[in-house]
Amino acid sequence: MRTLSGMPGLRDELEALLEGVRRGEVEPSAALEQFAGLPFRNLGFARADVHRELRQGAPEAVLAEGKTPAETARIVEAMVAGGAGSVLVTRADADARRAVREVAPDAHEHERARLVWLTRAVPEPRGVVTIVSAGTSDGAVVHEARVRAELLGTEVVVHEDVGVAGLHRIASALPDLERADCVVVVAGMDAALASVVGGLVAAPVIGVPTSVGYGTADGGRTALNAMLTSCAASLAVVGIDDGFGAGTIAARIARGRG
Repeated sequence: MRTLSGMPGLRDELEALLEGVRRGEVEPSAALEQFAGLPFRNLGFARADVHRELRQGAPEAVLAEGKTPAETARIVEAMVAGGAGSVLVTRADADARRAVREVAPDAHEHERARLVWLTRAVPEPRGVVTIVSAGTSDGAVVHEARVRAELLGTEVVVHEDVGVAGLHRIASALPDLERADCVVVVAGMDAALASVVGGLVAAPVIGVPTSVGYGTADGGRTALNAMLTSCAASLAVVGIDDGFGAGTIAARIARGRG
């Protein structure tokens, strides 16, 4: 079984290359050629963007859906070899998670959220993200957002199942909503919770519509439209079931405010 331990990181490669130029062991033109090839690793079937973390402060994630387990594992290897502080694999079924664990035995996984991830150098937490959900059925999206935000270096607090069908339940979440630098609201069906929270808190709110509900819930489209037409001015909306996107944006906002 191959593991990722001992594989050189991108920063190590850059330092060694620059040191070679300094010592006169590598021609500047040759170093330039190597630099030109560093932003991504060409695996034949994929080009792993190993410079995204350097450019944006957030490493590329791996969408396992549509990939074979072997392809997913090879991309994870390339990301770690490229110096990624963390690698998050989303929409990963049991086979994909197993393949990642085979090359990275220290990886963590969340079965319900279909996630597997590993950490090498996660930033010190700064800022607070509070995530609330309307119902337990929204849990997979909640934890996709939570893990992503934590990997990007924020404190994350989660309150699940506090939807408007029993609005009194949100009372226990109010202290964490009030201290948050950014709030994520995950809700399907009528998505009314997003408007309620958007009218209560001072922090920016990110709404995540989920594909939960019967009949005219329409796979999350009703929730999406409800959030998009909300009268809460501080509410912005990501796509249906996009916990990853919400966690990324929330972490960036929270770290900037924290």
